[in-house]
Amino acid sequence: MGIAVLTMKASVIEMFLAVPQINCDVRAGKIINPEFIVKCPAGCQDPRYHVYGTDVYASYSSVCGAAVHSGVLDNSGGKILVRKVAGQSGYKGSYSNGVQSLSLPRWRESFVVSEGKPQKGVTYPSSLTYSSSKSPAAKAGETTKAYQSPSAPGTTAQPVPLMQVLGTTAVEGTHTTLPKPPPSAGSTTSSLRPQPVGQRSQELGEPELWKPGSVLLDAGFAPKKELSTQSLEPVSQGDPSCKVDLSFLIDGSASIGKRRFRIQKQFLADVAQALDIGPAGPLMGVVQYGDNPVTQFNLKTHMNSRDLKTAVEKITQRGGLSNVGRAISFVTKNFFSKSNGNRGSAPNVAVVMVDGWPTDKVEEASRFARESGINIFFITMEGASENEKQYVLEPNFANKAVCRTNGFYSLSVQNWFSLHKTVQPLVKRVCDTDRLACSKTCLNSADIGFIIDGSSSVGTGNFRTVLQFVANLSKEFEISDTDTRIGAMQYTYEQRLEFGFDVYSTKPDVLNAIKRLGYWSGGTSTGAAINYALEQLFKKSKPNKRKLMILITDGRSYDDVRIPAMVAHHEGVITYAIGVAWAAQDELEVIATHPAKDHAFFVDEFDNLYKVVPKVIQNICTEFNSQPRN
Repeated sequence: MGIAVLTMKASVIEMFLAVPQINCDVRAGKIINPEFIVKCPAGCQDPRYHVYGTDVYASYSSVCGAAVHSGVLDNSGGKILVRKVAGQSGYKGSYSNGVQSLSLPRWRESFVVSEGKPQKGVTYPSSLTYSSSKSPAAKAGETTKAYQSPSAPGTTAQPVPLMQVLGTTAVEGTHTTLPKPPPSAGSTTSSLRPQPVGQRSQELGEPELWKPGSVLLDAGFAPKKELSTQSLEPVSQGDPSCKVDLSFLIDGSASIGKRRFRIQKQFLADVAQALDIGPAGPLMGVVQYGDNPVTQFNLKTHMNSRDLKTAVEKITQRGGLSNVGRAISFVTKNFFSKSNGNRGSAPNVAVVMVDGWPTDKVEEASRFARESGINIFFITMEGASENEKQYVLEPNFANKAVCRTNGFYSLSVQNWFSLHKTVQPLVKRVCDTDRLACSKTCLNSADIGFIIDGSSSVGTGNFRTVLQFVANLSKEFEISDTDTRIGAMQYTYEQRLEFGFDVYSTKPDVLNAIKRLGYWSGGTSTGAAINYALEQLFKKSKPNKRKLMILITDGRSYDDVRIPAMVAHHEGVITYAIGVAWAAQDELEVIATHPAKDHAFFVDEFDNLYKVVPKVIQNICTEFNSQPRN
């Protein structure tokens, strides 16, 4: 009976205990109280709320995010007990309960979370004390009792070792203990901390300049000579709204001179800072060219703006000529590879910096780069004067190099001292992924050959309907010499090439050519037509283009289609078979690329061909998007 009464009293006390509420973005380091119970809202599983560590979390972490990561809470929120403990020499990230925590080299203070049940004999604050947003230190006269349990009446607060908090089982596996807090419990603990990369200090309520001093030593850290203050900064994951893989081709030729080379390096550093480099955002590498190009560092070498700027500062000028075309070819063949950090899901961008003019040709190398899915930007400094233009090997080289001559892909700088003004315009453009028109997409990276049945059973009227179907499909693609190209042939017993991939380079020209095709009439030899298409159309396809064959027929072939279809599949030609009226379903499935359900279509009437257009386009794009981009 007595036990029941005590239990009921404890429940009543817990019920009426005032529990402070906090938001998901509140970090433990902002709260001065060493131990407290709080209520978290729902939705703290969101990746915006960064968490550092596993089981034991750096105080730079979101309190509620850590609670979800540890499994104490789910995403619906609830009460938790938070206890501050000593800082660790390292925090290991992990994925748990829908939250990806991050790693951190070290931090001055840690915390652990558990279920929000009051401990017997411990009084918890009904309101929290936060570090001042105007000053990183606690208010004058106030002391923070980090690493101490709240005092029970008649007891003295003692430091809380991490072993005691986690229990012996957790510690036995590692046989490590964390450093204890300093013996001076009465000293004022400042909440100074380094500024995280990519965030403004004003937003954090902290000063712009952070100077290491006694605060770190008081918190149990090693002296300055043993500890790099940079390692304390939670590193930015990068700007997710600008996820691009970026290569800078910098001019290291002898003509640029040492002073301008330094200006160029400062420009790179400024761009890196403005981009906010990180694994979830933009990645950046640098290639220097002169006589020959060399990679200074690739996409995966540096994962934040700070490290990348340091690496840029160490680049030394190579000298030599200004072989830009050779450098672009080098980047196309070597730089954007998986081993160099190319992510595949991010657009590839190459920014070429040129002092004056190149000493070799760039048009062909740039075209190949664009066709490989690389967005080429040119920044030209101090172009040739009227008297110097006679020495330029390739006039208007920048316009020949970029895929659009509307000014988006090229910036001209009158002199090197104005280069800094192009930082923001360039960053805005390379991050505008919707306008990076030179990237490979399902609509701009194919050679599409239409194989059109012109047999007698089709008839003149239906043949015009077939041509309208071909035109409707063609309209969906971005057509140019460097984007998608269209070719067409017609067949009966015989075959006729109507036009090849290299004949028309604009959409209006292609559509007019389709409209002008004349009806042939005759038998139906589909197998021979496929062989003819492979020889006359697809052998002239560019090696970096996707080869798509779209065959339209209204009947069963007079010859065998199996072997020609197998050859087409073996040569990497993706075949779509469109059957109308009397076309044989089994034959369509043999002709079509596997799986047939995605590549073979049938309609009972010519007038229903238009219904197939969106299905074909959707499947072409779905298939493209499931493959590596480059």
